[in-house]
Amino acid sequence: MNKNQAQERIRKLKNLINHHRYLYHVLDKEEISDAALDSLKKELFDLEQKFPDLITPDSPTQRIGGKPLKEFQKVKHRDRMLSFNDAFSKQDVQDWLERISRLLTDDDKPKIDFYCELKIDGLAVELEYENNILKRGSTRGDGLVGEDITQNLKTIEAIPLSLQIPNPKPQIPNNLVVRGEVFISRKEFEAVNKIQKEKGLPLYTNPRNIAAGSVRQLNPQITAKRHLDFFAYDLIDSLGSSTHEQKHRTLGFLGFKTNSNNQYCHSLKDVFTFHEKWVKQRNRLPYEIDGLVVIINNNEIFGKLGVVGKAPRGAIAFKFPQDQATTKVLDIKVQVGRTGAITPVATLRPVQVSGITISRATLHNEEEIKRLGLKIGDTVIVGRAGDVIPDIIKVLPELRNGSEKQFVIPVTCPSCKAKLEKSETEKLLRCPNQKCFARKKRSFYHFVSRGAFNIEGLGPKIIGRLLEEGLVYDLSDLFGLKEEDIEQLERFGKKSAQNIIQSVSQKKEITLPKFIYSLSIRNVGEETAIDLAKNFISLEKLKKAKLQDIESILNIGPIVAKSIYEWFNDKDNIKFLDKLLKTGIKIKRQKAEIKSGKLFGETFVFTGTLNSIGRNLAKEKVRELGGQTSESISAATSFVVAGKEAGSKLDKAKKLGVKLIDEKEFMEMIK
Repeated sequence: MNKNQAQERIRKLKNLINHHRYLYHVLDKEEISDAALDSLKKELFDLEQKFPDLITPDSPTQRIGGKPLKEFQKVKHRDRMLSFNDAFSKQDVQDWLERISRLLTDDDKPKIDFYCELKIDGLAVELEYENNILKRGSTRGDGLVGEDITQNLKTIEAIPLSLQIPNPKPQIPNNLVVRGEVFISRKEFEAVNKIQKEKGLPLYTNPRNIAAGSVRQLNPQITAKRHLDFFAYDLIDSLGSSTHEQKHRTLGFLGFKTNSNNQYCHSLKDVFTFHEKWVKQRNRLPYEIDGLVVIINNNEIFGKLGVVGKAPRGAIAFKFPQDQATTKVLDIKVQVGRTGAITPVATLRPVQVSGITISRATLHNEEEIKRLGLKIGDTVIVGRAGDVIPDIIKVLPELRNGSEKQFVIPVTCPSCKAKLEKSETEKLLRCPNQKCFARKKRSFYHFVSRGAFNIEGLGPKIIGRLLEEGLVYDLSDLFGLKEEDIEQLERFGKKSAQNIIQSVSQKKEITLPKFIYSLSIRNVGEETAIDLAKNFISLEKLKKAKLQDIESILNIGPIVAKSIYEWFNDKDNIKFLDKLLKTGIKIKRQKAEIKSGKLFGETFVFTGTLNSIGRNLAKEKVRELGGQTSESISAATSFVVAGKEAGSKLDKAKKLGVKLIDEKEFMEMIK
């Protein structure tokens, strides 16, 4: 990117960031997530670092917050309340340390160590004490001028109304300024949203919204009902402290609540270990955090580094992996699925989301592209739908430069050139050719996947080679392979051939739900396969089932029932089944549906990663105890089990008032 292109990109980024900051800070509205806004700001910051002469005083990187609300009296801060630049990776933190090290003398560099604070998802406030009594409390505002919210802050029990003077009595100035974070616990967050729901009012989207809204209430009694909390994190007067860690101890001596989880770190290695610990354990905390604040511990060195724009050079916010980020769509290609479904897939400029590098995102169908208004070359917000699948959430047309291109869906299959078809009941285009190579390859991937036969060692590359060499034609051929068939292939030796044959032979016994799922029947996922197995008990009964028998099963609608019925009444499919079963596959006898048990009548939805039990095993345990599992949340859901890095399902559960439990509570339930 040349300087002229960077200047134009910076202009558009500034306009977009300022628009969303005004919505959030002044109008209390939110159109995009904090993570997406952070990603835009990071791109702007990086561009300005590359072209420092393009930094202007009106850049969002040079200011904080928005205008104070008119209902509150304005307060001028004694010292400017600063914010932090963000880091999203270890490399970002290392780059930060290298940048600031260049500004220090050789004598200072060996003294560098760090103090790490958990970055609370709340609202920064300033407390002014005059002669040891709380005189005034204010919001950050624009960093220079905030809002007087003293009466509201006095309702927070964690904020002392007068300083606690330790012995021996230290030299405390007549005017002492303390800064900290107002926040709300997860428990109180749920309680407030429950009341909102009962009153038919809109629910709060995150704890910070409640904290901000509560301290801005004109009636302090409303603030008191929210049971807000507070952590102090800084003293403007050091009171003899030579390190930031000592400042925290002094705050404790004066009667302030500080976060006991904060930690001294001798090196960046210690910082990274501390960060990894809280990425894993953040959901165990009673409050929300979104990263760490990494601070140069030595106060003298911190002061020498000074301030650049809105942020102190001597500190950085080391964010947790984001659930959303912004990136660019480099191209859109179509993918042929196992049932012939044509899915547009966006090729993205690689970006980190929830700790995973995303370079592709599904676009579902042509209507989804039209709904998003997406063009090739657009800047977009991406996330991980359902905690796993990369998804494009929003297009940012404000950042277009005119080079973007419209995507045109093809009329023929990119693999076999058959004319694509679209039924009246579906939004998808499909390749009708059952012998299509791309369809066949996808059905093989599905057949050997974990949810089906779970044949380890048979990855996409090996399956591709077997198909290309003509060693397999349909799925049953996998079980007829011999070692000598594979040995003859280039780059395949005797040992690798033995491993593949052994993996296949070990997987000839399978449960009925997994067998049904392996067949690639249109509209049949794992949960539907389980429902079919529980109701028909055997494959023979399912093959003979009438359409009305399938339609009568709870959770199976007429469209799904029709595709199942048609599959088992297709002569080619029946021939394939007979051939497959003749290879020696044994289907374990299905147990009758459990109509009792401690979880009977309860429906569970899982989100995030479980540490002590795999998600598939957790589902099996629920079913063994008479319960049901589902992939989607509705008012009928009994429990949502939230593991590590729980995603969008968590928000939906809160909106619907579904009970949330953590992994520990779930493990107690299935004992």
